[in-house]
Amino acid sequence: MSKPTANWEKVGDKFYRKVPLYTAVFDQDLELENYIVVGAPYSGAVAIYRDEEKIHTYRGTQAAKSSIDIYSCAGKLIRRINWDKGSIKGLGWSEDEKLLVVTEDGTVRCYFDLQGDFTPFTLGHGAEEHGVQSCRFWSSGFVALLGNNHLISVSRYDEPRPKLLAIPPTEPVVSWSIIPPAYSLSRSVEAILAIGKTLYVVDATDAEDRDFTAGPFRHISVSPKGEFLAFYTEDGRVWVVSGDWTEKLSEYNSRAKTVPKDMQWCGSNAVALAWEDEVHLVGPKSVATKFYYDAWVHLIPDMDGIRLLTNDVCEYLQKVPDVTEEVFRLGSTSPASVLLEAAEQLEAKSPKADDMIQLIRPNLAEAVDTCVKAAGHEFTIHWQKQLLKAASFGKSVLDLYSSDDFVEMCETLRVLNAVRFYEVGLPLSYDQFQRLRPEKLIERLINRHEYLLALRISDYLHLPTDKIYVHWASQKVRVSTEDEESICRLIVQKLNGKSGVSFEEIARAAYDEGRARLATELLNYEPRAGKQVPLLLNMKEDTIALDKAIESGDTDLIFHVLLHLRKKLPLASFFRTINSRPVATALVESSALDQDRELLKDLYYQDDRRLDGSNLLISEALAQPDTTTRVDKLKLASKLLQDSRENTFQLRAIDDTQRLLKMQDAFEKDLGSSFTGLSVNETMFKLIKLGNIKRVQKVMSDFKVPEKTYWWVRLRALVAKRDWNELEEIGKQRKSPIGWEPFFNEIISAGNTRLASNFIPKCTALPVTDRIEMWVKCGLVIKAGEEALKAKDRNSLEALKNKATGSAIHELDRLIGMLPPVRK
Repeated sequence: MSKPTANWEKVGDKFYRKVPLYTAVFDQDLELENYIVVGAPYSGAVAIYRDEEKIHTYRGTQAAKSSIDIYSCAGKLIRRINWDKGSIKGLGWSEDEKLLVVTEDGTVRCYFDLQGDFTPFTLGHGAEEHGVQSCRFWSSGFVALLGNNHLISVSRYDEPRPKLLAIPPTEPVVSWSIIPPAYSLSRSVEAILAIGKTLYVVDATDAEDRDFTAGPFRHISVSPKGEFLAFYTEDGRVWVVSGDWTEKLSEYNSRAKTVPKDMQWCGSNAVALAWEDEVHLVGPKSVATKFYYDAWVHLIPDMDGIRLLTNDVCEYLQKVPDVTEEVFRLGSTSPASVLLEAAEQLEAKSPKADDMIQLIRPNLAEAVDTCVKAAGHEFTIHWQKQLLKAASFGKSVLDLYSSDDFVEMCETLRVLNAVRFYEVGLPLSYDQFQRLRPEKLIERLINRHEYLLALRISDYLHLPTDKIYVHWASQKVRVSTEDEESICRLIVQKLNGKSGVSFEEIARAAYDEGRARLATELLNYEPRAGKQVPLLLNMKEDTIALDKAIESGDTDLIFHVLLHLRKKLPLASFFRTINSRPVATALVESSALDQDRELLKDLYYQDDRRLDGSNLLISEALAQPDTTTRVDKLKLASKLLQDSRENTFQLRAIDDTQRLLKMQDAFEKDLGSSFTGLSVNETMFKLIKLGNIKRVQKVMSDFKVPEKTYWWVRLRALVAKRDWNELEEIGKQRKSPIGWEPFFNEIISAGNTRLASNFIPKCTALPVTDRIEMWVKCGLVIKAGEEALKAKDRNSLEALKNKATGSAIHELDRLIGMLPPVRK
């Protein structure tokens, strides 16, 4: 095995390496020089589209059809998107591997999941009138340059809101690039335009001339994190300036007679210039190296390097990581390099291994860490193993060493080697994997239909697998030609017992494919009603949706279905649907009672629920402001019940209510006082307070008020009126239908102890102790004692004496003395 340094090139004081990833990538007939080639970040998919400005060989009508072809980095065709929607002026990728296609008229399509599904939107702002000239993309957005030099930015794809940037000069744009919002000084996207001999920086509010005079600049490139800017001048020079434009860092003369077709940053350390088959890598201090190819080469920049793609090979050019340089650099005496040599001596069973370990013993832990990190940056499995063996040897010598990083690196390398395999074609570097994260890597594998590998990696890294199963099942229902029962049975069998699996997503995919019956069957296995119901409604399975909502017991969900049905169905059909479902009917009643009483009336009428309809009209009648309207409503309520023998009591009550309302209306006109809303008893109460006894008698007669009821009402009304004289006159009567105790209680509650005491002697039916208590409540302790004396109740007299004060004590002693002595 050749040394890792075999493909290293020194550029200034730094080493760069060109790692071969895949060979025989594309068919030789593809003529890659006639295509626009763009790659997704993190070694993602590659999209190619025939360059419309170049002449190409005619290969028949079938081959002449335009298409956007999506390949893996190894040249495996993932998806072909047929294209007939106009001239493409922008082709790019988002960070999460969405493909963006921008046409000349400002229409944008966002293709997701590496499939043919897309979401469209338009740029507006005059894009259709002036036409899109070109686009520049960043991880979550892009900027489009129009024919009138206007710039339109889109900062996100899930909610695209195209915005017009500041207006630059109208002279022709020679070249341009963008600084993403995360790295710009203004924290919004900035466009750098080469116009004439100078450069303009355009953001949302301003177009600023940077006063450069060395133009025109044929290429502009921004480093991945915006720290540096590179410009290619008309005379073949590359300028590198700082991101804040304050310092010119280097100038390289390519001495080329032709302008390179592309210029991109290789990480943040060097600039790559590409001609047809030649690449110059320009490092700091204007030092460069050159690479030559046998075919047209395309540059695909990434966060830590650049992919070089031809028909024959896919290579990765990057700065050699510091830990890798520390281990493998020729002549290196670093502890990590010595540890690697010691491990090789150990394999050869040489005693030198122990001598070398002792030599680096003070720095052994550091050497182990360096070997572990260097293994992560290696693409060759042989050197990964050698470095990990060296690290394992080193940590076995150490007394105390945590193996967590070692174990994690072993896991990471197993994953990286699996996805770098040519059939998968994801040549992630270690740094890219750290930035991408395993969850996003699983998503990319799913989109490539690498389900088995995705499952194995998820199990290996202890990640959830539900999305993998759902995606597999969704794809199954889209492409399978089997009958629907077989598909459903297969999916349920495969997903049985898998936690977190959403059958709703699978059913939605089936419905989108026109397989409504399969979708309905799959929904039966979805345990969450909140997921089932919306899709069932979309599928127009309204009654099933209602039944599922009722089964869930979620009233909000039931209301959602009922509102949908109310808007969609005729009223009669709506009532027929809910009539056989008591829960739905009850919810409709409860909500309509507050929000839509007309609907409730229709419901009662449809169900022939006359009493409920009548009660609703009565409640409306009582809420009316004037008597005429109330009476009219009551007549309607009465009419509903006329043919029913079961509701004679309700009919009589409604008739009585009408008569009471009319009588109260007359009282209001005569007496000038409101009787609105009062019952019969309350009406008599108010009339007594107003002193209209004749009208009270009429009410009592018309409504057959019992005498006891009348006496209770009169008593309370007179007490409320404080008509003590009338009460005293009543007390002179011999009998009371309600007895005399209520008179005492009501009057004593009003605070008139004198009048209340008049009724105590009349309460002859009460026990002596109750009458004694009544005298006490009136403050007449002596009277209470006399009452006890009559009953010869010594205990009560003794109790009264204990409570008495002043002269009352002597009087109570006298009364006690009048009792016969107690026998001992």
